[in-house]
Amino acid sequence: MKEKPIPTYSAPALEKGLDIVELLSKQDVGLTQSEIARALGRTVGEIFRMLMVLQDRGYVSQDPLSDRYSLTTYIFEIALRIPVVGRMTAVAGPLMRDLSAKTNQSVHLAILSEGTVLVVGQANSPGNNVLSVRLGAKIDLWRASSGRVILAFTSEQEVARLMQNVPLPDESPASQILEELAQIKKTGLEVRDSFIVKGVVNISAPIIDHSGLAVGALTMPHIERYGETITFDQCKQELVATAASLTRHLGGQPPGVS
Repeated sequence: MKEKPIPTYSAPALEKGLDIVELLSKQDVGLTQSEIARALGRTVGEIFRMLMVLQDRGYVSQDPLSDRYSLTTYIFEIALRIPVVGRMTAVAGPLMRDLSAKTNQSVHLAILSEGTVLVVGQANSPGNNVLSVRLGAKIDLWRASSGRVILAFTSEQEVARLMQNVPLPDESPASQILEELAQIKKTGLEVRDSFIVKGVVNISAPIIDHSGLAVGALTMPHIERYGETITFDQCKQELVATAASLTRHLGGQPPGVS
């Protein structure tokens, strides 16, 4: 479990509110007021005041039948207001749906967030058999094609910083990862077996803004079905074309793909 840094300044009320938000973000069915208090080592009175403020501001809601508190989508809405995320997701939505319809594959849009890969957009395959990554999911930086593709088109200084701060996989030394990132940059995309699911092949391409650096990645976890009419190479071409379209919308230049 990631340890919290020692705070330089103290704001107890704010910290209590943030503790509640972080706790509820990990719950599927919410928690009652007393459960929250126990989990955080606080009194019910302390938690009550924080919950009332968070509820008034729209961050949490209470189920009238179970009395459980859950996070609303308001935090996600705030995240989408971040300029680069908002611009990408606004443009990407219809393009991703069109890509999924053409290829009968699911696709997701991801960015880097605090040393992890964060999925900020997702479109399901229109078929009956769907393999997708949950919207809002956080994935290990070094074991995600999206993260590797973004890093391949990121500054060397940022890559070095992340290598120092985010633990590398035991099976992948830094020298190997740097070689793989260089190869991704050379080819303009990554095609490789999934790190997580057997039989799935990831196709991932960067989304680049006006600075020439990647701000996100578009990834297709490709699954092969019997009787499929569209080939793997066609799926790759369609994904690369969609990523290039997103790049141009952001004022960037798509990389050459080999």
